[in-house]
Amino acid sequence: MAYLDEHARAAIRPIKRRVEDELFARPGVIGVDIGEKVTGGRPTGRAAIVVYVEVKRHSQRYAIPVQYGGVPTDVVQESFQPHRALAWSGGVHGAERHSCLVGGIGFGPCRSVRLVPPDVAVPGDYPVVGTLGALVTPRAALPRLMALTSFHVACVDDAWCVGDPMAHPSVVDGGHPLEDRIGTLARAALSGSVDGAVLLLTTHLDCRAEVVGLGPVRGHARAVVGSAVRKRGRTTGVTEAAVASTDASVVLDFGNDLGVRTLHNQVRLQAGPGGRFGDHGDSGAVLLDDANRVVGLYCAGNPSGSIGFANPIEPVLEQLDVDLLVET
Repeated sequence: MAYLDEHARAAIRPIKRRVEDELFARPGVIGVDIGEKVTGGRPTGRAAIVVYVEVKRHSQRYAIPVQYGGVPTDVVQESFQPHRALAWSGGVHGAERHSCLVGGIGFGPCRSVRLVPPDVAVPGDYPVVGTLGALVTPRAALPRLMALTSFHVACVDDAWCVGDPMAHPSVVDGGHPLEDRIGTLARAALSGSVDGAVLLLTTHLDCRAEVVGLGPVRGHARAVVGSAVRKRGRTTGVTEAAVASTDASVVLDFGNDLGVRTLHNQVRLQAGPGGRFGDHGDSGAVLLDDANRVVGLYCAGNPSGSIGFANPIEPVLEQLDVDLLVET
């Protein structure tokens, strides 16, 4: 699969940013990105502004302009969701119990949250599960062992507060809210580019700066379009995808009083033909490049798992004021 080089992307980027708000104001638009225009299922080799919509509309009233500033548009029908999970459905690879805390394992808040339709089909109190991404330490405080994950997994709704207890395994996966506590919520950020949170670890378990099945964390770097990345998530285990873009803006409905948010300049992942990169329960996993450097924090994807989205790691670390713990 071919990807646009940086020169082509840089030429389109100012135009994409200029029209992005106008596009998101149109009904049903859920994503704006830069990519290759596809016509009749075939790549054309032309750079385009890719517009993701929930439903393609043929009415002139809702039609997306065919071009902006000479740059063609490509309208793609899709849907995207945050990838935390509310219930264990079986067949997962990451719900096991670990005697050592590392990246890539399942965890969740000890508290349940009250959910009602349309967030869930049946009203009730639901526990939440996601993935513990990687170990971190605070930048401007006494050294403490902490762990990185997604805001929408650790915080869940607007009732969150610092000190909320967390468990591994999660309550969803059979963990006990008292006996399996591993730490508490310490920091969180849900902004225009970051969906992140940090736990202060208070567990008696050993901890290592590595990701299950992928090895030691060696630092962090920027995601590079066309490069391969891997992640280990609670639900899908170890998977691989290509970085398709670092210019994606996507609308996500976090529900639970957090509402609809737009994340800008996200890393878009594309799995291979017929492949799946992520699923519900994988939010919070970190993306590793070939040098085992963290390049992103996974947060969402489409229903088939072929497309995923991640926060670029630099603003995550900056806004949470932490550094990755690396293998020495």
